[in-house]
Amino acid sequence: MKRNIKLTIQYDGTNYYGFQRQAGRNIDTIQGKLELCLAKVFKEPIKVRGSGRTDGGVHAEGQVVSFFTTSVIPVEKIALALNHRLPRDIIALKAEEVDLNFHAQYHAFGKKYVYSFYQGVTPSPFYRLYSYFVPYQLDFEKMEAACTLLKGTHNFKAFSSSGSNVKTFERTIYDIDLIKNGNHWQVSISGNGFLYNMVRIIVGALIDIGRGRLDISCIEEALETTNRNLLGKKAPPHGLCLKEVYYSPINYEE
Repeated sequence: MKRNIKLTIQYDGTNYYGFQRQAGRNIDTIQGKLELCLAKVFKEPIKVRGSGRTDGGVHAEGQVVSFFTTSVIPVEKIALALNHRLPRDIIALKAEEVDLNFHAQYHAFGKKYVYSFYQGVTPSPFYRLYSYFVPYQLDFEKMEAACTLLKGTHNFKAFSSSGSNVKTFERTIYDIDLIKNGNHWQVSISGNGFLYNMVRIIVGALIDIGRGRLDISCIEEALETTNRNLLGKKAPPHGLCLKEVYYSPINYEE
């Protein structure tokens, strides 16, 4: 009997080319490594469907995948069995048996990302894998004001890298917060969906506004004109973490 399993995982993306399986790099992607280990646990080929892709170097605390299996392994034993096979930088948190129509990507109604960076005179070897070093003084108030301009529903084409094949660039940001604790900064952002590199481009713009390289008006202009050239470079991947994927308790009939 076919079963549909929803699996929540965490991973350190440092040593991977991203989530999505790639030709010639299967075992060097999160999806490829996960499918390889799942096949060993279930003794059958497994194809996982992720809630979304993360780029190379990006981390996740709450990535969600779903997959079909005919195995009778009790659902409460799946995460434990899988963790015996997975490398130490990928961990299965929990497994749930869900409706056969559930899809990890198509039934997600929102996600939360957190981008971490720290400001100082010299970089730190202790934060280098998970936080972007910014050697500039930053204006918290200007960056916070820029965050408020991004809330709501907008055309975020200017905040997307080329190569995306989406049907629409309209997305809704539910909330975006700038958090400062000493020299450690975070941008916490939740929304109904994110374009290719969208969070990293937003953070890059916020940092440039904070250091005085860009004026806060660039945010409004970019939203109005969809001109990517009005914004600076995107922030590097290693500061980004997928925190949570949101699902509503609905009937997953097609």
